[in-house]
Amino acid sequence: MTTIDPKSFGKVAVLLGGTSSERQVSLWSGEAVLAALLRKGVDAHGIDTQEVNLATYLVENKFDRVMNSLHGGFGEDGTIQALLTYLKIPYTGSNMLGCAIGMDKLHTKAIWHAKGLPVLQTFELKTEEDVARVAEMGIFPLAVKPSADGSSVGVSKVERKEDLLSAWQNAQGKSGTIFAEPWIVGKGEYTCAILNGKALPLIRMETDLTFYDFDAKYLRDDTRYFCPCGLDTEIEAKIQKICEDAFHAVSGKGWGRVDLVLDQEGLPWLLEVNMSPGMTGHSLVPMAAKATGVDYDSLCIEILKTSL
Repeated sequence: MTTIDPKSFGKVAVLLGGTSSERQVSLWSGEAVLAALLRKGVDAHGIDTQEVNLATYLVENKFDRVMNSLHGGFGEDGTIQALLTYLKIPYTGSNMLGCAIGMDKLHTKAIWHAKGLPVLQTFELKTEEDVARVAEMGIFPLAVKPSADGSSVGVSKVERKEDLLSAWQNAQGKSGTIFAEPWIVGKGEYTCAILNGKALPLIRMETDLTFYDFDAKYLRDDTRYFCPCGLDTEIEAKIQKICEDAFHAVSGKGWGRVDLVLDQEGLPWLLEVNMSPGMTGHSLVPMAAKATGVDYDSLCIEILKTSL
């Protein structure tokens, strides 16, 4: 890492909060990031985008760049990125195209499939007839998900066809198209943080809950994280390369995170990409960075550098 004078960033807006289903996580992330930047001597200011007319506020207060700590919704789907591009204000993370693609799991998976990357078969559930059709296939267990929400919002594990309809109904009202995919019972859930376009060490997550859901991610203290992840070095390197390819395939820039599972044979299956990952005390990118000797405050500076 190269050192940089914090004054060279100018006046920095840390965007947080917002109006998506991940608002609370964004507040936690943004407040932690803001505190880290201030400790590093950056002229940083927190802005809850729910409380201001953002375009007017940024221009009138002469901000030089944006640290985006919004999750989900317009903060991660390309909308904020398009606005900032129009205003000619540099910002952290991926551009409008990368965020628009990455926010929707189905579009992401379609591109990954076209690129020959490992993805699971998906079944769109737009109507009750779709639900009935998939139920009769007998492919259980299944994961039912909204395609454009994060933090496991609206996700259910379905083990019997009788429960598929209620899982579909539970996901109603969330963002994007509801879909189902096979639930892999294998060697665990993993994530690969990306910083400056390069993969950091993999993290393996374990929870006593049904899966690594919102509570396991942010509220519980008994979720277990393994970094080093326990995989053979050569195998981990191959999976890191797959995750780098997956990130770049959907126009990811700067930093992000790719989530995946390993099946019983140890084969990786890509699940989703996060273009504005969490930066809370439970978050995974800081954990992976720490394993390489980069502390939280220094990580925030490295992320902010992606706006230069």
